[in-house]
Amino acid sequence: MPFCAWGQWVICSAAMSKTSAPSKSRRPKKPRQPQEYYDGIKQKFAQERDLRLDYRPEGTRQFTSDFTGNLSKYSTDPYAKLPAPREALEDSVECLFIGGGFSALLTSARLRQKGVESIRIVERGSDVGGTWYWNRYPGVACDVVAYDYLPLLDEMDYVPENHYAKGNEILAHCQAIANKYDLYELAVFETTVTSTTWDEDEEMWLIETDRGDRMKARFVICANGTLSKPKLAKIEGMESFAGHSFHTSRWDYEYTGDDLSKLQDKVVGIIGTGASAVQCIPRLGAAARELYVFQRTPSSVDIKKDWPTDPEWAAKLEPGWQGKRRARALAEPQLTPEQKARIASTSREDKIRKQENANIDAMMRIHKHIDNTVEDPVTAEALKPWYMFMCKRPCFDNDYLPAYNRPNVHLVDTRGKGIKTIEAAGPRFEGEVYPLDVLIYATGFEVQKTGIYNRIRGKDGLDLEEKYRDGIRTVLGIHTAGYPNFFIMGGYQASFRFNLTDVLQIQGDHIAHCIDYARRHNHHTIEVTPDAEEWWVQEVIANRGKTSRSADCTPGYYNFEGESQRRQDGNYNGSYPEYIAHTEAVLDRLEEHFSLGPGRTESG
Repeated sequence: MPFCAWGQWVICSAAMSKTSAPSKSRRPKKPRQPQEYYDGIKQKFAQERDLRLDYRPEGTRQFTSDFTGNLSKYSTDPYAKLPAPREALEDSVECLFIGGGFSALLTSARLRQKGVESIRIVERGSDVGGTWYWNRYPGVACDVVAYDYLPLLDEMDYVPENHYAKGNEILAHCQAIANKYDLYELAVFETTVTSTTWDEDEEMWLIETDRGDRMKARFVICANGTLSKPKLAKIEGMESFAGHSFHTSRWDYEYTGDDLSKLQDKVVGIIGTGASAVQCIPRLGAAARELYVFQRTPSSVDIKKDWPTDPEWAAKLEPGWQGKRRARALAEPQLTPEQKARIASTSREDKIRKQENANIDAMMRIHKHIDNTVEDPVTAEALKPWYMFMCKRPCFDNDYLPAYNRPNVHLVDTRGKGIKTIEAAGPRFEGEVYPLDVLIYATGFEVQKTGIYNRIRGKDGLDLEEKYRDGIRTVLGIHTAGYPNFFIMGGYQASFRFNLTDVLQIQGDHIAHCIDYARRHNHHTIEVTPDAEEWWVQEVIANRGKTSRSADCTPGYYNFEGESQRRQDGNYNGSYPEYIAHTEAVLDRLEEHFSLGPGRTESG
């Protein structure tokens, strides 16, 4: 099932397909149940939310990503050898990317097409790929259709192998992009940017790293990813666990074996049941002697309709097919005059109620799917998500629910409490200790955080975190005043799409255009104005929604674990076509929105 934007809160359905116009004879469906039924389920949703908020009132502070001391092992790169010795770099490049995932690859490709030669990627891992470099756990795959998710398919003359791409294919695609556009030549791997500082005299950025580098760059693109820095739940005694442990994004295949065969005599535990866990739990269940799944809140897990790409279909694709596919997806549905009139005559309250009821119908269908799949009724009941669709990231996997029918797979449902204590033998819950050989943390990542290992200081030494202390301030989520020649990708105040590469493509095209404009017009600096910044902040605030639905959701990373939010500290929740139109309008009036510094002579 495709998804509408988070801020729109609409369940997508066949009736919303953009491939054909709605039938003139179609009439609104009557509710499947009386309104009292839906109101009762909403009350159950609220009870389950409050239960979790009461157990974890600290919100995002219940997690840590400060992997120092005994926790440092959870950030170690298992896929790289010891960093090769090299001299510290003190050179200059024109464009420098912090991060080597799709953000950097997409934008670099566009810059290459505009004639930019000097491009450097600085990446903490030992290769490009970003999230697809780090996440190599068993069963890893993308849950967005591959023909839409994998970028630059037209340019790469490539058609994905399956309807949904697996992790190894996506990583290989990233590497192919880097090779095609010669991005390995200046790239620096196994290197973490620790400081990015604007030098007003030179009008250059000074980039310092954990390898002693002091590189300079005219343009810097912060492309560290939306979900990049792993986090752990703060659990008392976790350092005391005597067995083996690791985070899903640092999978230890040396311990498990490439095919997980080394787990056949092991008792395995996993904390977390989010997107990563949903994919790796079935594989762990098939390999381990015993598997214990520690669940706080269940995910909504739907059927994944996957199949190999039809070679005959692929052979008939014409050049530019992906671009045309994207354009069709963005086209607004064509409504009849009768449909428009009916929508206009519907009150806001009725629209909200219909959306909520459709949402509940979808979640109850998932509940029914659980009942039809999981044999033990107690386990089935514990796996049912009691919250609105899209409160938490929806998941798709055909093997997850059947895994609980295995006699060696045990669900430990903490009913919202979570695991709060770990002893030497293993996790403790309600007086019972679960002895384990290995404990795997599927506890997620920091979300949309700019400069995750990096202190960013702009004009007058202003730290970006200090600037954001009273509220995030950007234009399009890309530019921020006081930080010339600096661009952010995948951060807050940009649009949201379940298919993230849609947004990254728009942002990459925009950034490449800005840099190209500055180069062609001999402007050494390009910096968004405070007035433009204020305009966008108000746009974000105006489009952040006028309901309490984010607060009504069960805690999760979509709503800052239930914390209250300033209205500007989130995504732009206008429609995606509106966001694209804004990016184009800013470029059309570029000199109105930006301060453009004059070119520099050879002497300065």
